[in-house]
Amino acid sequence: CRRHLWRNGGVLAHALNKILRIAKHDKAIKLPNNKRVSTLSVMPPDTKKCNGAVPRVPPTSAPVAPSEAPVSHPPPTAAAPTAASGTAPACNGTHTTPGKRSIHDYYFGKTLGEGSFSTVWLVRDIHTRKDYALKQCDKAHIVRERKTESIKREKQVLNILSETGAPFCVKLYCTFQDPEKLFFVITYAKNGELLAHINRNRRLSMECARFYAAELVVAMEHLQRVNVIHRDLKPENILLDENMHLLVTDFGCAKIVHRPQSGTDSDDESARPRRNSFVGTAQYISPELLTDKNASYSSDLWALGCIVYQMLTGQPPFQSRSEYLIFQKIQKLEYDIPADLDPTAADLIRKLLVLNPTERLGACDEEGYPSIRSHPFFMNTPWNSLATTTPPTIFSDPTDRPAHNDNWVTSDMKPGLDNSQLSRILGLDQGQSLPRPQAPPQQAVARRKKSYVQDLSEAEIQRRLALQKAENKWHDVVEGNLIIKQGFIDKRKSTNVVKGVLSRKTRMLFLTLGPHLYYADPETGELKGEFGWTSELRVRARTFKTFYLYCNGLKGERTYSLQENESHALEWIEAIDEMHRAVFGVKAIITST
Repeated sequence: CRRHLWRNGGVLAHALNKILRIAKHDKAIKLPNNKRVSTLSVMPPDTKKCNGAVPRVPPTSAPVAPSEAPVSHPPPTAAAPTAASGTAPACNGTHTTPGKRSIHDYYFGKTLGEGSFSTVWLVRDIHTRKDYALKQCDKAHIVRERKTESIKREKQVLNILSETGAPFCVKLYCTFQDPEKLFFVITYAKNGELLAHINRNRRLSMECARFYAAELVVAMEHLQRVNVIHRDLKPENILLDENMHLLVTDFGCAKIVHRPQSGTDSDDESARPRRNSFVGTAQYISPELLTDKNASYSSDLWALGCIVYQMLTGQPPFQSRSEYLIFQKIQKLEYDIPADLDPTAADLIRKLLVLNPTERLGACDEEGYPSIRSHPFFMNTPWNSLATTTPPTIFSDPTDRPAHNDNWVTSDMKPGLDNSQLSRILGLDQGQSLPRPQAPPQQAVARRKKSYVQDLSEAEIQRRLALQKAENKWHDVVEGNLIIKQGFIDKRKSTNVVKGVLSRKTRMLFLTLGPHLYYADPETGELKGEFGWTSELRVRARTFKTFYLYCNGLKGERTYSLQENESHALEWIEAIDEMHRAVFGVKAIITST
C-alpha cells in the first residue's frame, strides 16, 4: 500500500505534485522514502518548550508557511460600503478568496511603520473599500538576516489568533507574495500606537491606564489559552482601533508553546526547556531572558508591569544611557516608584516586576489571570463587557483628537505599488525635488524657504566654519570642511554579506562642502570612510526612513541602504540632490533602479 502511494509517482505523490504545481511551489524537501514536496508549503512545528510555561489547549490550526494561500479574506461584494472602516471584519474562516490576491487589489496610502526588513502600509481593498494594514516583507533581507522562521511563526500565530477570535488582537485576513516580497493583510488600527498617546499626554489618567491594562490582560489570557507567548509586549506594539479599543500587534517575536505528548519520557526534547534566541526590547525585557533566556508566560507578565508603570508615569521603569546599563538595572531590580503614584497601582507594579518569574502575580494561576483581575487596582472593572464599553477619553483636550481622512483614495490613484505610486506616496514627482513631510503651519513657511547650499556666500561659509571649529567636535573628523547636514544613520552594504547576515552598522553621516559624504563611528569618533562622490552618484527614496545611495568606490559601484530612524530620509535626499546639482548641474534623485 505504501509503495502504491509513493513509489514511481504513486497516487499520493502525484496528487501532491499536482497541487504544488498549481500553487507554483518549486522548492522541495525530502519526505520518508526520499519523496519530495515543496518547502514553501511546509512549516515544521516548533517543538521547543518554554521553561515554566503551562500549556492550555493545542493550537487549532496547522502550521502554514507564508504563501499565496489566503487565511480568510473578505469577499468583494457588490454592496461594499463606500466609507473606510477602521477595523476590518473578523476572520472567521467562512469566506473564500476570489482568485489569487496581489498588490493590485489594493490602493496604497501612507506608511504606518517600518522594521529592519518590512514596511507597513495603509491600504484600501479595491473590492470592499475597507482599509487594512499591509505588511510588506523583503524576501532577500529575510534570508540574509535569518528571519525565515520568524516570519513563518508570525503567520502561524496570526492564523491561530484569527481562527480563535482573539480579543484585543489584530487579525490576519490574507497573505500573498510576488517573486521579491511577502505580504500580510492585517487589521488597520486607525488611532495608532498607545505610545504616541502616552507621549502626547505625558502620562495617562488612572481611569485610562486601568481600562487599557484590563484589555491587555484579557488579550494575554487568550494568548495563554492558545499557547502563545508574545515576548515583545510594549506600548509601541499596542495599537488603538477606530473606537479607541486596544489591539496587540507584532507577533514576530512570539513563541508557540507545544504541549508534550502524554506518556513521553521526562527527557523528551519536546518537554524539555529550550534556550531561545534573544528577543524583545531592552526596556521591557524580563530578567530571566538576560540570564538563561528561557521564556515563559511570566515574561509577558513582567512586560505588563512595565507597561502599567509607563502609562501612569510617562516613562518605562528601567532607563539608562545604553542597553547594557538598562540590563544591569533590570537584573538588580533598580527602579523608582513616584511618591504620588496611586497605592494600588504601585502595589500591582511591585507584584509584577519580580525577579523570580514564578513569583509574579498571575504566574501560578491555572486558567487565565484571576489573581490579577481581583487586584484592587482593577476594582469595578467591567471584565465581561470591556469590548462593548466606551473607553475613557485619552485626550486631555478635545482638540487633541486626530482628524482622520477616510477619503484618502483619489480619482487619479491607481492600485498597486509601482514606481509611480511609490513616488506619489513619498511626495516625489518625476523631475521635481522632494517636498518635506507635513509640518505644523508655523514651521511650513520656514521649511519651504530653506536651502542647504545655494544661499551660502563666502562670508557666511567662513562664519559658520569658525563656529563649527569652536563648537562641533566633528570638525577635525570631516577634515575642516563645512558640515551642511549631519545625523545618525544605520548603514547597510548590499555587497558585504557574512555568513548570510547583511552588514549593518550605526554611523554618524556628514554632508559637507567639497562635496563629501563622510561617515564616522559615533562612539569612538573615528572616521570610518567616505562615500565616493562623482557625477554618477545617485540617491533614491525607499520610505520615509530609508533611502538608497548608489556610488562608485575602489571596488566598483556599490549600493548602500541608509536608514534614518527619525523619518528624515527625505531631508537627506533633498540635501544630497541640491549639493549634486550645485556641483555637477544634474540631479541625483532617481525614482527607479
